[in-house]
Amino acid sequence: MLSYDELTSPERELWDAFPQGRRVDLRTGVPEDDCVTEGGQWDSARTVRAAVIVALLLGANAVQPGTVAGLRLAGARISGRLNLAGAQITYALWLEDCWFEESVDLLGASTQTLVITGSWVPGIEADSARVEGNLDLRRSVVESLTSSPFNHVSTALSLSDARVTGGMLLNGARINAPGGWAIAAGGLVMEGGVFCQGGFVARGQIRLMEAQLPRGLHMRGARLECPGPRGVALSLDHAVASTLNLSDGFIADGTVRLRGAQVSDKATFEGAVLNGPSDGDGPSLLGMLMQAVDFDFTLARPPSGTVDLRAAQVSYLHDNEHSWPDVVELDGFVYGSIKKVQSGERREATEGRESAASRVAWIRRSPGYSPQPYEQLANWYRTIGHDDDARRVLLAKQRHRRRSLSLSARIWGHLLDVTVGYGYRSWLAGVWLLVLTLLGTVSFGTHSPNPVQRGEGAPFQPLVYTLDLLIPIGGLGQRTAWYWTESSLQWLAYLLIAFGWVLTTTVIAGVTRTLQKN
Repeated sequence: MLSYDELTSPERELWDAFPQGRRVDLRTGVPEDDCVTEGGQWDSARTVRAAVIVALLLGANAVQPGTVAGLRLAGARISGRLNLAGAQITYALWLEDCWFEESVDLLGASTQTLVITGSWVPGIEADSARVEGNLDLRRSVVESLTSSPFNHVSTALSLSDARVTGGMLLNGARINAPGGWAIAAGGLVMEGGVFCQGGFVARGQIRLMEAQLPRGLHMRGARLECPGPRGVALSLDHAVASTLNLSDGFIADGTVRLRGAQVSDKATFEGAVLNGPSDGDGPSLLGMLMQAVDFDFTLARPPSGTVDLRAAQVSYLHDNEHSWPDVVELDGFVYGSIKKVQSGERREATEGRESAASRVAWIRRSPGYSPQPYEQLANWYRTIGHDDDARRVLLAKQRHRRRSLSLSARIWGHLLDVTVGYGYRSWLAGVWLLVLTLLGTVSFGTHSPNPVQRGEGAPFQPLVYTLDLLIPIGGLGQRTAWYWTESSLQWLAYLLIAFGWVLTTTVIAGVTRTLQKN
């Protein structure tokens, strides 16, 4: 137990100020002397032992009635380890522009509002801690822990399974664990928002798997560098949040993982840059099974890695010319509406044939063939009344599928495509019928055929004769009544009979396919 006589001058000042919650400011007012990065050089006049802070927070100095006690300290060099593991702290802790000699241990602690701003800290371990109020680390630099029994990877800020009833304020902070975990906060439960803006930089992975963020994660303009293991910069796997704001200059030099994340309102990447892992071995965005109401993917430039949205579900998708890389995984991706952002305006992505063509090209960026992306796009076009575009998409689906078939099936597919457009362009059959009818009428009309039986049958009519050849069902009495001695015309007759059967078969097959699918 510390005695008052053992305390140094700045420690006595802090001790006396604690019962009234007065702030002790040890700063000189000279910017060069108060630079926190040089705090290790501060002398004893600015040094406070961590043991003194621990003693005060655990009730070593009696609190006077009618006052609100609290520890408020600025500009101090804190020597030793601030060990509050498992402590029940009923006072607020405010540390500003301080330099810590060793890490801060809040493992399993319960505390009031915790403020460490503008400071330099060699690691904060707060797994399973409970903060009744805000956790404020604005403008602080947090370095990775030298060792931790709970994290097998180098970690700077550890908040796994912690609970914060207020907000987490990291604006302007720098969290450094290059190649490791800048923030390890799996299972974190927040009641307020998480704010990583205003110049926030994380060097290492931010892990928020299964975190509960009812007031959202706000990372406008944040920069995530030196990703952690497997090139991951931000992991929100199975997290639940109201809002994900990764916009306005947000930069991730690694994979952003949203696998299974649930966003009840908006997930936005407007103006963001997703560089993906530097070695190219990994996606820029992994959003498998993600759910969001509004998904704004209007990036500042195309992602350098793949975008994986397999089995994701969003109500509204917003994209622009920079949204999609060369490879996009879309199998199972479900959306209710698509908005195209051009020149700052958001419009329904349904303008002309170019719209359908560009969307088909978007789907073709997926490796291999999958029918679902085509059917999803066609369903959306039908929903908004663009049936022609829906048919174009379904025709593109059949053409894509044809590449994966056997040679005989591909040949039959080409016949279906050329004659009736797989049933989505049945008018082509009428065009073919008209062309072949004109060909036969002109060819047969310039010659005279021979009757099968002289003096019997109707007079020769080139048009009716041609139609009789082309229509395989029934008969008009011309095909069986006349024949040709000229081989070229007889072969033309045979060809017209064959074309008639092909047209009839493809029309039936195409229409049947269309009716079955629609």
